[in-house]
Amino acid sequence: MSLKPLFLTESDVKRLLPMGECIALVRAAFERLGRGAAINHPRQRLILPTRSVLHYMAGADGAYYGIKVYSSNPGHEPHFRFLLYRASDAALLAILEANALGQIRTGAASGLATDLSARPDARTLAVIGSGFQARTQVEAMLAVRPFQRVRVWSRSAEKRESFAADCARDLGATVEAAASAEAAVRGADVLVTATNSGVPVVASEWVADGAHVNAMGSNQAKRREIPSELVHRAGLIVVDSREQSRMESGDLLLAFVEQDWSRVVELQELLAGHVGRTRPDELTIFKSNGLAIEDVVAAGYVYERAMEEGPA
Repeated sequence: MSLKPLFLTESDVKRLLPMGECIALVRAAFERLGRGAAINHPRQRLILPTRSVLHYMAGADGAYYGIKVYSSNPGHEPHFRFLLYRASDAALLAILEANALGQIRTGAASGLATDLSARPDARTLAVIGSGFQARTQVEAMLAVRPFQRVRVWSRSAEKRESFAADCARDLGATVEAAASAEAAVRGADVLVTATNSGVPVVASEWVADGAHVNAMGSNQAKRREIPSELVHRAGLIVVDSREQSRMESGDLLLAFVEQDWSRVVELQELLAGHVGRTRPDELTIFKSNGLAIEDVVAAGYVYERAMEEGPA
């Protein structure tokens, strides 16, 4: 007799998946991916004439495998779901509302990349964007470095002021709304771009030598948040997946010629110690697209914690 799958809500995910734990889960997943012990299938998209899009991505790691499916349409909020299966017998274990799942695991991947790439003495964080992904990016950065100052800028003064106040209250950090993107970025040790912009939101000359950049807002081939000049300056360029990046990393695709891809390394190589920052003044970039394997390990963890709690 098959068991009825659990249905886990956004509030369940937020309650059961702390950022620090998710960073550890993502770290372990990329280690296994590097050993060939996990499987990731890149995102695919079904595009309709109405401009509605169905996005889907799948992965497998250890006891679990699954698929994330979400729909989008300009002017409407996306709707995310993750289906978690048991690897041994293909049983559907859980269906998760996955907006928060995606936010937390995306922040965790940036946190991991920052922990591995940013200077140990990084103390000032700049964040461009105050929307869907920005909050968990700040949370992840604070989990891996003791930032003394966080500066945020987004186009809406009201939204960036509210975002800064909320982060300061909830995360216990010094967070301030900057008057301009340049004011936020100049002098920062770590920069996060978390916007839906299709054109660069920072200038290369604003970014200091030795800074680490997490560019995570764009996952489409013709959209980017960082300029070509900044990409060309980087001594270390890290991606979560070369395969997926060559499909949808506009930040790199719009800056590169073919031979430039030889400069790009994967997060799993960074974890293995094969590559890394070589000097304090080296500019490093993590171009994040988000992998299904991150969803698998995060969803598996949430499912296990929910099973431990038992019926509500």
